[in-house]
Amino acid sequence: MSKDVNKVVLAYSGGLDTSVILAWLKDTYHCQVVAFTADIGQGEEVEAATAKAERLGIEQIFVEDLKEEFVRDYVWPMFRANALYEGTYLLGTSIARPLIAKRQIEIAGEVGADAVAHGATGKGNDQVRFELGYYALNPDIRVIAPWREWDLNSRSKLIAYAEDRGIPIPKDKLGEAPYSMDANLLHTSYEGKALEDPWREPDESLFRRTVSPEAAPDGAVYVEIDFEAGDPVAVDGGRLAPAVLLARLNALAGAHGVGRVDIVENRFVGMKSRGVYETPGGTLLLAARRAVESLTLDKGAQHQKDELMPRYAELVYNGFWFSPERRMLQALIDKAAAKVTGTARVKLYKGNVIVVGRKSPLSLYCEETATFEEDHVYDQRDAEGFIKLNALRLRLAGKKRG
Repeated sequence: MSKDVNKVVLAYSGGLDTSVILAWLKDTYHCQVVAFTADIGQGEEVEAATAKAERLGIEQIFVEDLKEEFVRDYVWPMFRANALYEGTYLLGTSIARPLIAKRQIEIAGEVGADAVAHGATGKGNDQVRFELGYYALNPDIRVIAPWREWDLNSRSKLIAYAEDRGIPIPKDKLGEAPYSMDANLLHTSYEGKALEDPWREPDESLFRRTVSPEAAPDGAVYVEIDFEAGDPVAVDGGRLAPAVLLARLNALAGAHGVGRVDIVENRFVGMKSRGVYETPGGTLLLAARRAVESLTLDKGAQHQKDELMPRYAELVYNGFWFSPERRMLQALIDKAAAKVTGTARVKLYKGNVIVVGRKSPLSLYCEETATFEEDHVYDQRDAEGFIKLNALRLRLAGKKRG
């Protein structure tokens, strides 16, 4: 592979892997390296990443607060689809990658870089997600994926390389890390090492956003979430910006043990992987949103959305956020979401999200029609003909069998 690269923009987290990559890119490609760190709610490591990049001699460093854009333009549109991958995963890592890729490509254009790089391994989904985003937004960009090129294929080799070049090594990296972790405002994921045995229960010390259901308060708490045109806009009557609202839901749900899942999923590259995820606010939001949908969407529209959801979720999981088919599905989903306005009342109790009320000015629910008491809008005798028409083919087939 040609080493003719002048400037590369690296998606830089500040961890051991991407810190080694900073040095490796300069050693291998003899090029200028630009570090880009996206603050999408992962926590305090953002400031530490900047300081470390400076110590490593990186002259151009972009650290950008993208939390509002992340929630408004990526998380909220995805939640309009009620997207769950394989019925359980709320796609917290998957949905962050297209935003990082987009901004990375934009920065490459701004600084005149001819390449971009990422720290995803050759076994995972993130390499696909990043690179599909890069190529969709700049078809001619050069992509450098160190994990597919270098021979630093073990933790000991990475640490030796770092020590040789004076790269700071976190104390926990000197021993065997119990798992790998990725975080953003929507979720925290844990994979690998101690979690690779799918029979082994994760240790309670792993969890950072949620208390265990056993340790959650003995009393329930009620939360009201207001939606307008499909998106949440207020919690308990207080209007909040998207990122602030999601953070508020995270705190509420996490304090009551809501949002943990432990799954074995099918990666896009073909293997199965065990992952443990914490998505407290997202778990609460999904239940509340579906409650408002149940009032405001026509039966056919609601069922059509549910049929399309697995395909939409798979596109997000596999990294096709910028694909024409995802955009087509999004247009349909957004059309349906225009009617999803109202309020859901939810009870949180020891790991459970229990919908206890919903209301909407656009509600299609008609109490006069649905009542079991006497009414004057529905003739129950009409059901006889309806049933007989639907049973006709079954009766004909039954006579043939007889």
